[in-house]
This record gives sequence, C-alpha cells and structure tokens, in this order.
Amino acid sequence: MTAPPSRLRPGSVLKRLLSSEAGGGIVLMAAAAAALFVANSALGPAYFHALEAHVGPLSVLHWINDALMALFFLLVGLEIKREMIGGELSTWRRRALPGLAAAGGMIAPALVYLALAGKSALFARGWAIPAATDIAFALGVLALIGSRAPASLKIFLAALAIMDDLGAVVIIALFYSGGLSLPMLGGAAVCIAALVALNRFKVAALWPYLGLGLPLWFFVHASGVHATIAGVLLAVFIPLQQPDGDHDEDSPLHRLEHALAPWVGFVITPIFGFANAGVSFEGATLAGLLHPVTLGVAAGLFIGKQVGVFLAARIAVALGWASRPQGASWMQLYGVALICGVGFTMSLFIGMLAFPADAGLIDETKIGVLIGSLASALLGAGVLLMAKGERQTPESSS
Repeated sequence: MTAPPSRLRPGSVLKRLLSSEAGGGIVLMAAAAAALFVANSALGPAYFHALEAHVGPLSVLHWINDALMALFFLLVGLEIKREMIGGELSTWRRRALPGLAAAGGMIAPALVYLALAGKSALFARGWAIPAATDIAFALGVLALIGSRAPASLKIFLAALAIMDDLGAVVIIALFYSGGLSLPMLGGAAVCIAALVALNRFKVAALWPYLGLGLPLWFFVHASGVHATIAGVLLAVFIPLQQPDGDHDEDSPLHRLEHALAPWVGFVITPIFGFANAGVSFEGATLAGLLHPVTLGVAAGLFIGKQVGVFLAARIAVALGWASRPQGASWMQLYGVALICGVGFTMSLFIGMLAFPADAGLIDETKIGVLIGSLASALLGAGVLLMAKGERQTPESSS
C-alpha cells in the first residue's frame, strides 16, 4: 500500500530526493554567486575565454550544456518515470493538483513574456524561458525555511517541478530542435530498438543500457534534436522492476537514480550554474535592464509563475478535482507558488537554445532569470516564514 502523500516514508526515495535536491540547490546558489563574482572581477576575461576554448569538436561550454546536462536530463527522466509508475504521481488524483498547477505555471509565464517581448519575432523565441521551475533551487529555498513548511508542501513542490520538467522536455523537443538529419535519426531509432529488446528480454544489468546510451547521445546530438533529449529517452527504458516483476529499491532504475543523484545535484548542476550564470555588468545601464527580453523573463518568472500556479491550484480545488496539501494554508500554498518562479537551471538552458547565436540576448536572458528568480525566492521565503499552517477540513480545503 502506498503511503499517503502528506507523509514522507522513512527511507523513501522521495525523502532522499527532497534531501539531495535541497542540498544541491544550496550548492547551486553558491555556484551561481561565484560565477557572478568571477565574471565581474579581474578573472572575468579568463573565465569567458575558458568557456569558449575547444576540447575536441566542442567548446567547454558546449560539453557542459550538451553532454553533462544529458546526465541531468537522464536523472529527470528517471524521476518522472518512477513517480508516474509507483510514486507520488501514480494516480490521476495525485497528479491533478501538481499537474494542473504546473500547466498553469507554464502557460501564464509564457503569456506574460510574449506580452512584453513578443512584438519582435526574434525576441518571441524566448517565450518558454520563464516557463520552467528549478527543482533544486526551489527545494533549496524550502530547506532554508525548515519545519515552517509542512512536508505535504515539499512533496507538492517536488511533484509540480517534476511535471514542469516533463513539460520543458516536450518544449525543447518540439520547439528548439531543427535541421533534422534523417540518417542520424535512423541511428537513434536503432539504439531505441535495442533498448526495447533489452526490456523485452527483462535484462536487469545496467551496463547494456548505459552502453547504448553513448551512441544514442551521439546520434541524437548529430540529428538536430537537442542532445539532452537522449538522456530522457534512455530513462524511459531503464527497468523499474526486477525480472520477477517486483518493484523494489534494488531495481535498475533505483540503482541508477541513487548513483546519479549526488553527482547531478552536487557536481553537474553547480558546474552548469557556474558556467552559465556568469554575466558581466560592465557597461550595464537602466536601458539594458528595461530590455524586452530581460523584462519578459523577469516578469514571466516573478508574476506569471505565481499567478499561473496559484490560480490553477485554486480552481482545481474549487472544482473538486484535487485537494489542498494536507496541513497547508492557502497563504503557504501561495508562498510555494512564488518559489516556483525560481527558474534558474532550466530557464538558462532554454535561453541558450532560444538565442544560440546572440550573446547579447543570452546576457539579457541571464539578467532576467537572475532578477526573476531572486525576487521569487526572497518573497516566497518571506511569505512562508510569516504564513501559518492549518488543519485541513472538508470546509477549509475548498
């Protein structure tokens, strides 16, 4: 029997996920701050030169964003699969509130961005930048709040962010891939067919899957689809069951997830943050801060996210489609909606895809992400510190 969503089972995967993501979020904050410091110090020129240096066919920055981040997306895919099949998103009732809140939290920021920056076809390409929530950063903020935020809210935020990640993956695959190569797509299809065969024969060893993951990444990277999608595709085929059909924590998916989580949380995403958060403020002006892309991203994260998440949650509860997280007040849920505006990792990542050949617009994106995320984190933390929880009754949950 699955434990109620309001409780964290001792030793549960979700509990470890929350702990590792929260700790990783704090490390990610430090990496982002370090990047800003270095980029605006005497080390700035060396910092930017190092990222542009080539190692083999790709620059250091591309190796980080295309290769290392494929492991991040592999972990995202594993989390999505586990929660959808046997976790907190395993039933439609449990998916309803975080799913609808995630949808509202992606649509509203995109509309806010387009209202401010959509008059230019070039700027409009960044519509998806503020649509993503950074689970590590957001849970890091909740970790700093401590026991003032009930466990049910942390589970809600984690589930929402996982659904949000799924939406971001779909957006990247559909809107930020181009120049498709049919031969390379054919090579990727052969790798996927081999993964299907491994599933059919109930292969439980991880090395055949990981061995196929390398050529899958190569073919996807060369096909025109963004290389990180290979990580999600591989995750789909990692077995969640043992050959005898049992779900347990020794399954291939659990073993890989447990092995990847600390590396992604404490190494890969901080490296990504350090490599991508650095923006020089030399010559920055008020006009630059009022650039449509900067305004669109910042307002999309700070205004669009809170409005979309909170409004969708209220409507879902009012219509009886879902229940409010147990023990959480509407003010606490609003605080979490604010924290959803922390869009650091995925927002920066989508920004790189939206404006790949325009360093100026990428800098505007970074500034908007930093402003929107910081404002969301500070106000969200403040609301949660002041808000009081309440016992959920049939009357108070609607």
